[in-house]
Amino acid sequence: MSVQNVKSASIELKAAIEELFHSYADCIDNDELEQWPEFFTEECIYKIIARENYARNLLVCVIYCDSKGMLKDRITAHRHANIYEAHTYKHLVSGVRIVGQEGDAYLVRANYAVFQTRQDGITEVYNVGKYVDKVVFVDGEAKFKEKIAVYDTSMIPTLLVTPI
Repeated sequence: MSVQNVKSASIELKAAIEELFHSYADCIDNDELEQWPEFFTEECIYKIIARENYARNLLVCVIYCDSKGMLKDRITAHRHANIYEAHTYKHLVSGVRIVGQEGDAYLVRANYAVFQTRQDGITEVYNVGKYVDKVVFVDGEAKFKEKIAVYDTSMIPTLLVTPI
């Protein structure tokens, strides 16, 4: 499918997509994870992958989900099955840019940094990278059709249980 230039995207379109990114981060940071799958279309891709693997088009990634149902399962496991140290996240998302259009999907890039605070009160940079996403509008609402977190951080210091 060809990628079209979208330099003339409207202010309303850019604002709706930026709002999607910031609401997404706010949902995770406020531990409202049961709402997290609602940021995606029913058929979606959510992936967290190392920069090196992404650049070389390798399939190996840390997390791969290919439907909203898998995202819901992930949250159920997070709440009821996984054992991990309690923590909170704070996302910094910047540089949200529409870089193209592929059919009805807008190709969007953004940078992110995630800070993690554990119960001992220590805050550390947990993960840094970029989002490489496809955003569509469903009933007038922006949704992620594909969200790929390409991380630069060479090591993930603890179990990755909370979405990035």
